[in-house]
Amino acid sequence: MGKTIINSITNEKIVKPDPVDDEVLFDGGVMITETDTNGIITYANKKFRKITGYDKEELIGSPHSINRHPDMPKEAFKGMWQTIKEGEMWEGHVKNMCKDGRYYWVVVWVKPRYNGDGELIGYIAGRKVPDRTRIPQFQEQYDQMRAKEV
Repeated sequence: MGKTIINSITNEKIVKPDPVDDEVLFDGGVMITETDTNGIITYANKKFRKITGYDKEELIGSPHSINRHPDMPKEAFKGMWQTIKEGEMWEGHVKNMCKDGRYYWVVVWVKPRYNGDGELIGYIAGRKVPDRTRIPQFQEQYDQMRAKEV
């Protein structure tokens, strides 16, 4: 089995599954999550829960990496964090993992969220259906990035 995630609200230990080479196609719709400034999920809409297979109680309080697929290189997320911490919107292709180990590809945009006083309170992310013809290009790029991590 995979990495253990600790939910900061329930203290529940959630063991990520081993990846399964079976894709779940994201057919569109609105898939939204919100996190605090540390990447802990504070909101996950119904579509996100349906695609990932996690229920609301598992997601709220868990790090967003709960659905990170091991094929995704750390470097890809390093760039994302750098961009959003500078107050900019980030967009990229991401391979994520469902609760059952299957995977799905999305184009994710992430942007900072501010309160009424202009203070950063977290991040909001939405997902779009990826251009299927571009996925092999991103998979190859991520494979090369991961090879450099070892």
